[in-house]
Amino acid sequence: MGRDGLLVVIGGPTASGKTGVAAHVAKHFGTAVISGDSRQFYRAMRIGTARPNEEELLGVKHHFLGHLELEQTWSAGEFARQAEPVLQDLLARNGIAVLAGGSGLYLNALTHGLDPMPLVDHAIRTRLQHRFQQEGLPPLLAELERLDPATARGIDRQNPQRVIRALEVCIASGRPFSAQRQGLRMRTDIHVTRIALDLPRAELYARIDARVDHMVAQGLEAEARALLPFRELNALRTVGYREFFAHFEGAINRDEAINLIKQHTRNYAKRQLTWLRREKDWKWMRPDDLPAITNAVRQAPGPASP
Repeated sequence: MGRDGLLVVIGGPTASGKTGVAAHVAKHFGTAVISGDSRQFYRAMRIGTARPNEEELLGVKHHFLGHLELEQTWSAGEFARQAEPVLQDLLARNGIAVLAGGSGLYLNALTHGLDPMPLVDHAIRTRLQHRFQQEGLPPLLAELERLDPATARGIDRQNPQRVIRALEVCIASGRPFSAQRQGLRMRTDIHVTRIALDLPRAELYARIDARVDHMVAQGLEAEARALLPFRELNALRTVGYREFFAHFEGAINRDEAINLIKQHTRNYAKRQLTWLRREKDWKWMRPDDLPAITNAVRQAPGPASP
């Protein structure tokens, strides 16, 4: 694809309105959406991941929604490999494509590319995952601090998948994970414009609480109970399910589970905002200012004339 193609990235914290904005932009400019939400990939996790329904999609084609089974695992690299031909097809046919989601690593995998990392023996990953299940995250963090202090300082210390991946690379290569990272550079074969959805913290948190209440009303508890036999799978180490699993086991009551889902979702949104603000080329816009967002896309380099 030449430099005339435009990829519009819609980012933002959870519950900020990414789905609605991305669908509006794609419909306005006659294209489709590539979903980069790593939890909405899973077919069985409809309510707990707030996967959009047909009405919310505005009749716009969305790629990579509910296409995986729980036992399947996708890395950011696998997502980028699968999404790239979809992106190229959309750009060839429409000149523009929309990428949306709150999983920063997955968005960057498509917009920046990934650092080359050694392939890891699955035995290493299995051993680390077993240690995490048996001992929890602190011993793995301690080992990462010993092998790679730089990565240990900057990593999301509440994300076991990131910690395990960093340790995998350290152990497999014999070198620190941080020494093998080249830094993110935006791809140059297409134009990329990135819009982050901005809301006052109190408004965002109110939206999060309301969305959790809506998910519970839709049947989140029943969905989580049906998925309880699969709780050890990576896909289900997710806010909304973990808390109900603890309730089912008698560790907390139902109201405590719902309140913890709200609290943990707010914590996650805060981490998402921290990640977004580390990168300076996001245009921060309110999700309800659709005319301004449409105009920003129209003014971006590349074909976006309607």
